[in-house]
Amino acid sequence: MNLDIAVPARIVFGRGKARGITGEIAGYGKNLLLVHGSNPERISWLANDLRTTCKVTTFACPKEPNLPLVEEAVALARENRIDAVVAIGGGSVIDLGKAVAGLAGSKGDVLDYLEVVGLGKPIEADPLPFIALPTTSGTGAEATKNAVIDVPEQKRKVSLRDRRMLPDLVIVDPALTDNCPRSVTLASGLDAITQLIEPYLSIKANAFTDGLVDRALPAALKAIRVLAEREDADARDAMAWASLSSGMALANAGLGAVHGFAGVIGGATGAPHGEICASLLAASLQVNLEAAGSANTPLDRIHEIEAMLEATFTDQAGSDGFTKLASWISANGIRRLTDLGLPRAQFASIADASKASSSMRGNMVDLSTDQLVDILERSA
Repeated sequence: MNLDIAVPARIVFGRGKARGITGEIAGYGKNLLLVHGSNPERISWLANDLRTTCKVTTFACPKEPNLPLVEEAVALARENRIDAVVAIGGGSVIDLGKAVAGLAGSKGDVLDYLEVVGLGKPIEADPLPFIALPTTSGTGAEATKNAVIDVPEQKRKVSLRDRRMLPDLVIVDPALTDNCPRSVTLASGLDAITQLIEPYLSIKANAFTDGLVDRALPAALKAIRVLAEREDADARDAMAWASLSSGMALANAGLGAVHGFAGVIGGATGAPHGEICASLLAASLQVNLEAAGSANTPLDRIHEIEAMLEATFTDQAGSDGFTKLASWISANGIRRLTDLGLPRAQFASIADASKASSSMRGNMVDLSTDQLVDILERSA
């Protein structure tokens, strides 16, 4: 067995852990950039605590980060000679903070370092220290080495990627996710579940990532059903662990067709990432099972996933775990692709563009363009 595991330098997990952590954050630098969501009042407690020992410059991330927003934030960090970056918020906030920490010490334009649409240049300078505090349970961005950036002119979402961009400190406090809106909880939670399933099925799956999935996925499936009905602290804890585990799993085993599509569809439609993944998950599993059977690819893992879904969604309509999952997702308000703004006329071009995605390289079986279009049709 040969493994090369990439994880954050330090992870602190537990309910209430975010309070009282500011002294430790200050150890990474005295001139901080604090990246947050659209409402600064929600994180005023952290900003005020940090200001007792540090100079704090704030920057709002009101949406999924696009190129102009990243350029603005990087320019601010360079101009203010920031020592370290702290990001508190959902995956978009953490991705923006990670990108700023990654690029603040370099001199080139942001586009120079982006894959696919840019020059894909390596980052010259070491990233600034980066501290992440997630307030949603979904993307696992707190545990990955890339930041997803929307490039509107290209209608693509692409990654800035460097192993040195892994956070120096991650504080996962499930209490920060309490009372997260139901729609965000479900979409982000299904993203985390997808990010556990795809690494388990990936051709790059390994003992480390399997261990993460084995522990986190069953609990996450139970938790998301609870949170669809009511607020529950134990379910929030389970989903926070699932999100963190999914980030570490995808960083070390890759993903698959769902995420291969997600960046392309997100760039084309502007639809939320989590909802895109949720809308594609069941159909992707179905088509992968059919394709793997035809290609004589081992089916034991995908059968395990199907059985787990069957047991979790046994009360839903459908003849198997995948169709039962699809029924539950639809019943809980997740929109289908055409409702998210993707017309059928674009399916073939979306499939072609998605084949080049780095996520697609981890898929359990090589899917043809026709099979990718089939996933889109079943998700429409």
